[in-house]
Formats: sequence, structure tokens, C-alpha cells
Amino acid sequence: MAGRNGKQKSALDMVLSLGVILLAAGVMYLFIPHDDDKEPPVERVDYRVELLTARRAASYPVAAPVGLPDSWKPTSVRFEGDNSDAWHLGFHAPDGQYVVIKQSTGKRTQFVDEATKGSEATGTTDEIDGRTWTRYSGGRYDALVLEGDAGETTVVAGTASFAELTTMAEALEMK
Repeated sequence: MAGRNGKQKSALDMVLSLGVILLAAGVMYLFIPHDDDKEPPVERVDYRVELLTARRAASYPVAAPVGLPDSWKPTSVRFEGDNSDAWHLGFHAPDGQYVVIKQSTGKRTQFVDEATKGSEATGTTDEIDGRTWTRYSGGRYDALVLEGDAGETTVVAGTASFAELTTMAEALEMK
């Protein structure tokens, strides 16, 4: 009988220990914040130095927006002089979508395909500040494409609407 009583105590002790552990886990769960549903804040980057570098080095007028509200947050920037003078400036638009300005002197069809993530020309054009931009759609990004005079191609693309893309294109200063 003594052996049987010892086994019962061991089982009871294990059940009680498990209960204490579950209780402690429940209390910890209640006090640990659970804000995984929120998106991390978008970090703003300063692109002034890269813009000055690109404007000095590129063989074409480099595009950057002027006068956009603070709700447009620059998020990425790079200039690759050794890669067809490729310019990239990405923004988080006010509606939460992504908009990017890309320029290059590389082969136009290949560059547009890469910059628009596979979009194709729609046949529709928009006159924006005296420049004719061609609309592209159907790929991952919608885009406005401008064929430049110095052999460069400028693309304003992203997940944003054409209205937001147009807002960006209207704000571009090329110098």
C-alpha cells in the first residue's frame, strides 16, 4: 500500500505543478503587450546628399520632388553611377502605398519592365507640366513613364493609384 500512495502523490504533485505553470503563463500573457497587428513606423530617410551626388555625376537631369507635403515620407534612395546612372528614390505615400522614382540610361524596354515590375503600356498618355508621360499597368506596379531627351528614362511607379503617381510626377524637378 505504501508504494501505491507514493505514486498517487507523485501524480498529484505533477498535476498541481502543471496548474501553477499554466497560471503563471496566463498571467505573463496578460501583462505582455500584443501590438503585433500594428505595422512598424515608416522611417524617413534624408536623400539630399545622394541627390546632389547624382545630379553632379549623372548624364541626365535627375528627378526629385519639390513641395510635397510631409505626409510623403522618403524611405529609400540610391544612385548607381556604374549601372547606367541608375537613380532610385522611394516614398511612402499618404494613403500608405509605395511610390518610386526611377531613372536610368540603360536599355529602355528592359529598364521599364524592371521598374514597373512587368507592366505594359496602356496606350494612354498624360500631359504633366508640359511633358508626355505614358501610363503602364498590368504588372505589380502601375506607372507613368517619360522618355527623356538625354537618352534617359524616368519612371514613377508603385502600388499607389494613378492620382498619387500623377501627384508625384507633378512635383518632380529635373536638374
